[in-house]
Amino acid sequence: MLKFDMLTNFYSHSAKFLIAVDCIIFGFKDKELHILLTRRPLEPNKGEWSLMGGFMDEEEGLQNAAEKVLYRYTRQDGIYMEQVGAYGEMGRDPGDRVVSVTYYALVKLEDFDTSLAKEFDAQWVNVRELPNLIFDHNKMVDDALQLLRYKASSQPIIFEFFEEKFTLPALQDLWEAIYQMPADKRNFRKKVSSMDILDKLEEKDKLSSKRGAFYYVFNKEKYKSFLRAGNRFSL
Repeated sequence: MLKFDMLTNFYSHSAKFLIAVDCIIFGFKDKELHILLTRRPLEPNKGEWSLMGGFMDEEEGLQNAAEKVLYRYTRQDGIYMEQVGAYGEMGRDPGDRVVSVTYYALVKLEDFDTSLAKEFDAQWVNVRELPNLIFDHNKMVDDALQLLRYKASSQPIIFEFFEEKFTLPALQDLWEAIYQMPADKRNFRKKVSSMDILDKLEEKDKLSSKRGAFYYVFNKEKYKSFLRAGNRFSL
């Protein structure tokens, strides 16, 4: 295998670009979807609302760069992030020719500590009230939302969000927050039940109502059988 410094000789006449990563953190709380924004700490556009971003170093990959950016702003690590896409339009960043690769994550807002990000004025903002962001960051958020909605409709990621047990009302609240639209309670539960990939527990959540709602857990083995039978996840 050729070393990196040898490879660079082959491309010495090619243009050089900066590669950045931007992190989109969606937080769910009180039936609403939020996004973590910060004040950009440097020029150009210093002080304006921005996603958490930074540049990839020569000695790291994209995923490592995204984790580095997230940790720099929030001191959080171990957060699963998925790539949204790359953005490289001419003039998108007035500071230089920059190609940005964007990642997103969906977290429980109350479990995501942002106290160490005060120097960047990090704030959770409801996605319904998203302000104008720098550069093409609003488009990045829109694209991330579209990807999240696609994944939630075609893969069981909505169950994984809860880690362990959940109630059907809580599941529907998350679905409605992601899609920004109400769902018929009866039809939603019928669709979930028809796939037979959840296990109902005897335990109830009695904090949200007097009658209480039964807890459920996502059964991965049932889901595998569901797929082997030729079924397709659709929620």
